[in-house]
Amino acid sequence: MTDLPGRENDPNENPFAMFGSPEQIAAAMRQFADMLSAPQSAGPVNWDMAKNIARHAVVAEGDPSVMEGERRQIVDALNLADLWLNEATALPSGVASPQAWSRSEWIEKTVPVWKQLCEPIAARMVETMGGTLGAAGLPAEAQAMAGPLFGMLKQMGGMMVGQQLGQALGTLAREVVGSSDIGLPLSDTAALLPGGIAAFSEGLETPAEEIRIYLALREAAHHRLFQHVPWLRAHLLGAVEEYARGITVDASALEGKLQGLDLNNPEQLQEILGGGELLKPEETERQKAALARLETALALVEGWVATVVDEAAEGKLPSATALAETVRRRRATGGPAERTFATLVGLELRPRRLREAAALWKALTAERGVDGRDAVWSHPDLMPTADDLDDPESFVRGEARFDLSALEEPKDDDE
Repeated sequence: MTDLPGRENDPNENPFAMFGSPEQIAAAMRQFADMLSAPQSAGPVNWDMAKNIARHAVVAEGDPSVMEGERRQIVDALNLADLWLNEATALPSGVASPQAWSRSEWIEKTVPVWKQLCEPIAARMVETMGGTLGAAGLPAEAQAMAGPLFGMLKQMGGMMVGQQLGQALGTLAREVVGSSDIGLPLSDTAALLPGGIAAFSEGLETPAEEIRIYLALREAAHHRLFQHVPWLRAHLLGAVEEYARGITVDASALEGKLQGLDLNNPEQLQEILGGGELLKPEETERQKAALARLETALALVEGWVATVVDEAAEGKLPSATALAETVRRRRATGGPAERTFATLVGLELRPRRLREAAALWKALTAERGVDGRDAVWSHPDLMPTADDLDDPESFVRGEARFDLSALEEPKDDDE
């Protein structure tokens, strides 16, 4: 059939016109051949590829294996920190088998939780991309003809999302100090990274041993919560997932960018998918409630950790106050962990009310002692709310909030 003159660039006549000439399409297909031939994993993201990219990023800048001397230092610091925490909290130890990780090991150990947190929004991005390409002004007949190409681009988009995730995790792995930097249970194992501790220590005029023990205190304290507060893990991860379900992809912005897509330029597609401006939360009451619940939970975890670490370090670590302020600034201003997570799922994991939460836990300790303070973690209904952070003294005085008898199993009359 002879093409009509002047119509070869009309997408209604030529469904492939928006992607350039057949020669350009063929060149692009060859360019992506290696990536498309990679083994596919279940789900929207090729996590094997993401892990490889992340590991390559850290190895490229130097990621030596943990030496035996470093491992002993980390294990000793975590064990000592755990011993000190016995005096500061009623929660039992959560450090069963302390470890020292390289950055590559951190990636491998934490990917299962990142997968749980990131796949919902990654799936939405890939699906929206495929749908937008399929409906980019083409009639049904043209869409049917271009179907195989759209399917391939959807697959390619999933791989590009995986590439973006891998690069983000590689960036994060170069700066974290342990498994609990962002206040979420990324691993059941208490671990510190010698390389991360070295990066954290740069510019600090503090003995290396004190820094190591202080960070070990924070790591061990997080794990006491995550291991011995049964509902906390599901509460935190559920709040993130609930918020992520309300994240949408700006289809109109994505369509506008894809209209001018040059398949000969893979960096352009990566830039499109990596742009955080495509992610936007739905302004619904449910979304706002999920965000408030998450921010409050993060603040309460961080505030409790800061409180018990301060108590455990008092009189033992001369630089504890200065290190606490360094960590507080790092968390409150949004360190690399928060920025990376914002890139991954469009959400900043920042405990915005850290100081208020710490003040509440300190006041509760003074009023009811360590046991009374930590008993609050026994049930989610006993936990402070966002309103309680506004008025911690009122929460501390609220005797009814600490009546555990109402939560006990009812007994038979004849017992």
